[in-house]
Amino acid sequence: MPAAPLLEFVPNFSEGRDRALVDRLVAAMTVAPGVRCLGAELDASHNRAVVTLAGPAPAIADAAVLGAKAAMAAIDLRAHKGEHKRMGAMDVCPFVPLAGATMADAVATAKSVGARIGAELGLPVFLYAEACARESRRVLGNVRNKEFEGLQALVGVDPEFAPDFGPARLHPTAGAVAVGARKFLIAYNVNLATEDVQLAKDIAKAVREKDGGFKKVQAMGFFLDDKKQAQVSMNLLDFEVTSLRTVFDRVQELAAQKGVQVAESELVGLAPAAAIDAALARHIKLPRFDAREQVVEAKLAVLGG
Repeated sequence: MPAAPLLEFVPNFSEGRDRALVDRLVAAMTVAPGVRCLGAELDASHNRAVVTLAGPAPAIADAAVLGAKAAMAAIDLRAHKGEHKRMGAMDVCPFVPLAGATMADAVATAKSVGARIGAELGLPVFLYAEACARESRRVLGNVRNKEFEGLQALVGVDPEFAPDFGPARLHPTAGAVAVGARKFLIAYNVNLATEDVQLAKDIAKAVREKDGGFKKVQAMGFFLDDKKQAQVSMNLLDFEVTSLRTVFDRVQELAAQKGVQVAESELVGLAPAAAIDAALARHIKLPRFDAREQVVEAKLAVLGG
């Protein structure tokens, strides 16, 4: 009997300050047999956790439903504030094909999980990226930019915001869930040695695709209260189209034009081996790089996957 396709699953939760709570969410998901947690990173300024898991597709699907259920019970968006836009307790639920898997496998898993979350948990679900049922939802921001508060007035009223699964109303505390399938996304931040958040926003605009920058790059500028630094926060949607080196070099160049240096980089979650190595980590000022913790293939090998 052929092995089930191996998928990566990268749920983002609207909690970045309570490690114990996130640990409970991870424990709930890894009850599913064969699911391994590759990492869980919390960001207090964004008030967001990014968890990376991998396993056979059927088990990963179970883990996703378990994670959504646990987050619904533990996170109240009415009390949640952070730099990052959010619409749900488990905010996004993306599936990524790994060894032996295709994008079709990831899409099928996303649609199955979306249907289960809607039916079993009573949460509205929006399909996005490669799993989208509407082209207007391929880009997650087209829905999530309204955030939890804005969507309360739109879901169930505006046909453009009708969920793909689940009830046509936001859950009063857990909001909605975005479920998708995509290529490997690298969440990557560059911290600037300045408190000038407008500079970070200007640089973000210059490098992101929607404003004429690099293809497959999303970017925003933030101020990090904990570090007292401005940050260019990016998602690289396809590192084979636009690499970490390319975006770092451009951010560094634009900052230097204003007399500002790059303080350091941050890799949120993991990256594939083809995207980064030790030499590149030094170049992009990524401190304490450890492939065994930050490269998905190496982490799986360490865990015996």
